[in-house]
Amino acid sequence: MSTMDILKKSEDMVSPGLSACQGCTAELSLRTAFKVFGSKTVLGVPPGCIAGVGVPGWGVKTGMKTPVVMPLLGNSAALMAGVKQAYAKIDPEVHCVVFAGDGATVDSGLQTLSAAAERGENIIYICYDNEGYMNTGFQKSGTTPHGAHMSTSPSGPYSRGNIGFKKDVPLMLAVQDAAYVATLCPSHIQDFVKKVRRATEIKDGLSYLHIMSPCPTGWGIKPDQSIQYARRAVESLYFPLFEYDHGTYTISRPTLRAAEKPRPVAEFYQGQRRFRHMSEEEIQRIQDDVDRKWSLLKKLAS
Repeated sequence: MSTMDILKKSEDMVSPGLSACQGCTAELSLRTAFKVFGSKTVLGVPPGCIAGVGVPGWGVKTGMKTPVVMPLLGNSAALMAGVKQAYAKIDPEVHCVVFAGDGATVDSGLQTLSAAAERGENIIYICYDNEGYMNTGFQKSGTTPHGAHMSTSPSGPYSRGNIGFKKDVPLMLAVQDAAYVATLCPSHIQDFVKKVRRATEIKDGLSYLHIMSPCPTGWGIKPDQSIQYARRAVESLYFPLFEYDHGTYTISRPTLRAAEKPRPVAEFYQGQRRFRHMSEEEIQRIQDDVDRKWSLLKKLAS
């Protein structure tokens, strides 16, 4: 089935009545991924934006047409690994999926995620990365970029925003030898669907999908600009699309095209409220970091 057929003909497994912010790309990513997964799926959603908009539900009703469970902030991979092992005796074709934000993944949940990858647990772990704890007041997470103004790392007379740099969890899990690792972006939906489908084919270990997820509310952009900024993240190589599949790195086609003439990272930063205090010198520091990581990825894929 082609990408268009999947998007047009597959049933939407998410309730039409979620309360996500306007322009939320995490909801779009959830709906798209579940058109690939289908009904034979169990979903784990830890506390975060997607839990907050009603996916685990209220009362006796949930926001999904599939079974859904809400783990703690830090144990999603462990809990869903146990669910998968139980289903392995009932129906091995059932997908057990975690859909977690960056806070529940790269901070609180990193230990159980790493342990699940080490044990070769056959779950699909998806991180929607909006670069902060966006539903609890815009606190900094491990993927918040350098310089970003957040409620816990503000810019002002005595500080210049977040002092750290974005943690690269996809490469971390690839180096740890998870079975399949991929970066995805909702601005490039054909590549997105292709990688979700590949994750469903993996039977010998953990699949980790890391999605760039612009947040209009936290980033200070208009709701109708979220896909535009997602595209800028890819075209500036700030968020390169790649796959790691059983030891082999492959740079994805949209990023290969973008790399022929990449946009300056300044164009991705431009217009976002969280970066408006940054100087040209500070943004150049980000550009240097992006260039360094792109050089590393090219070597790994060569």
